[in-house]
Amino acid sequence: MVRNFRGTVSLLLALGIANLAFAAQPKVLVYTRNYTPDGKGYVHDNIATSVEAIKKMGVESHFTVDSSDSPEVFTDANLRHYAAIVFANSNNEAFTSDGQRDAFKRYIQSHHGFVAIHSASGSERSWPYFWQVVGGKFVEHPRLQTFTVHVTDPGFAATKGLTPDFPWTDECYFTDHLNPDIHPILTTDRTRLSGLEKMRTDQGTYRNPLPLAWYHTFDGSREVYIALGHRKEDYSNPILSNLIRRSILWSIKAKSLDAK
Repeated sequence: MVRNFRGTVSLLLALGIANLAFAAQPKVLVYTRNYTPDGKGYVHDNIATSVEAIKKMGVESHFTVDSSDSPEVFTDANLRHYAAIVFANSNNEAFTSDGQRDAFKRYIQSHHGFVAIHSASGSERSWPYFWQVVGGKFVEHPRLQTFTVHVTDPGFAATKGLTPDFPWTDECYFTDHLNPDIHPILTTDRTRLSGLEKMRTDQGTYRNPLPLAWYHTFDGSREVYIALGHRKEDYSNPILSNLIRRSILWSIKAKSLDAK
C-alpha cells in the first residue's frame, strides 16, 4: 500500500510539473482570415499547410499555437493570452469592426510580437496603421518563377544558417508604403525577374534590390514580414520553416539560442 501510494504521488508530481511547464510556454495566435464583400478575393490553398507547419514549430521550440480565421478573437481579453500573433496567408479584410482594429492596435502597443507571412501584406489594404505594422503594403507580383534570394543580414536570428544566396520559386511580391525603419534580411534583384512587362505597376518606383523579408520594431512591438511562402510544399522546406520559426522566437524575445 505504501509503495502504491508513493508511486501515485510520484506520478501526480510528474504530471503537475509537466502541466506547469506546458502552462509556462508562450502562446501564439495564427490568424488566417481572407474576406472580400464580393467574394472575389484570392484565397491561398496553403493556409491549412502553413498553420500545421507553425503548430509543428511550436512543438519543436516550446510555444503553444492556437489558430483562427474569426475576427471575433480580436478583443483585449483574448489577445492578452498571446505572446505573438502570426498573420499566415491572410488577405483582404482582416477585421469587421473598428473595435477589433483598436484591440489589435493596443496589442501591438503593448510590446508583443507580430509575424506576417506572404499574402498577409495584402490584408487591411485600407488601414495605414496595419501597413506600418507589417512594414509595407502588397501591390503586385509577376508570374510564379524561380529567382535568386540574397541574404542581406546573416546576423539576424531568422537567417541563421542560410547560404548567402539561394534559388527560390515563388511569387515575388512588390510592396509599397515601406516603413522607413525596416531592416531587410532577404532581397532579390528585381531587374532579373521575368514577366515584368505584364505588370501594371512601374517597377522603377521600387527599391532595388527588392526587399522580400524584413524586421523592425514599430509602436512598441517586434515585427517580421516574410514575403515567401506561396507554395504549400515550401512549408516543409527548412529554409522557410526555419525563417518562420526563428522569426516568431525573435518577436517574442525567446531566450533560446535561436532567438539571439
